[in-house]
Amino acid sequence: MEEDEEEDYMSDLFIKQDVRPGLPMVRRVKEAIQKEGKQKEANEKNRQKSIKEEEKERRDLVLKSALGNENKGFALLQKMGYKSGQALGKSGEGIVEPIPLNIKTGRSGLGHEELKKRKAEEKLENYRQKLHMKKQANEQAADQFRIRFKNKQEERKMEGDLRKSQRACQQLDMQKDIDAPKETWYWLEPEEEDKKDEEDKEDECTSSDLSVSEKLHILTTYLRQEHFYCIWCGTTYEDSEDLSSNCPGNSAADHD
Repeated sequence: MEEDEEEDYMSDLFIKQDVRPGLPMVRRVKEAIQKEGKQKEANEKNRQKSIKEEEKERRDLVLKSALGNENKGFALLQKMGYKSGQALGKSGEGIVEPIPLNIKTGRSGLGHEELKKRKAEEKLENYRQKLHMKKQANEQAADQFRIRFKNKQEERKMEGDLRKSQRACQQLDMQKDIDAPKETWYWLEPEEEDKKDEEDKEDECTSSDLSVSEKLHILTTYLRQEHFYCIWCGTTYEDSEDLSSNCPGNSAADHD
């Protein structure tokens, strides 16, 4: 008897037992979910329907059912030879099913939907205009940046041409034993220069009022007239006639 009461570890009942950890908790969760679902179904069945819901159900039921002989309009059609399921019209090319009803359940006016649609279209159009204006603004900003960058490059090039002209002017003037420039800015300023009086500084300020392009034009004209020299050609000509006949012009654009 004691042997029979002992568990048989080789039996099918013992082997088929599910001893995975956490399994009882999973079962309790599933049972709770099923119980909650059944409770919701019971509450839905016992819930009293609203007047609108009842009206909708009755309306859908009537619309789904076909017209019978008790309907006067249908009876008149039958007297004229109409049969159920037949298309309207003398040649049978009309509609078969009745025109569907568009039931309005809201409290808004008849033109409210059109107003909403028009406002939505206006909002969309305003959004598109904003996108277009933003795109135009970005394009204008890009164009302005390119123009500023190009102007800055041209200004740097003119500054380089001016320094080149000042260096050439100083060398050519010294070759003719000219000790001082015609204007202070005609020559390159030395790196280490003694301090001058305030009056001299004021005189320098008046000469610096000229722009880089104006200084470059004045100085290159001086080099051509006094020394027959062109900075863009890098050549000193024999005379004015030789200069005018062999040099394209007095600007960088003429030598491009």
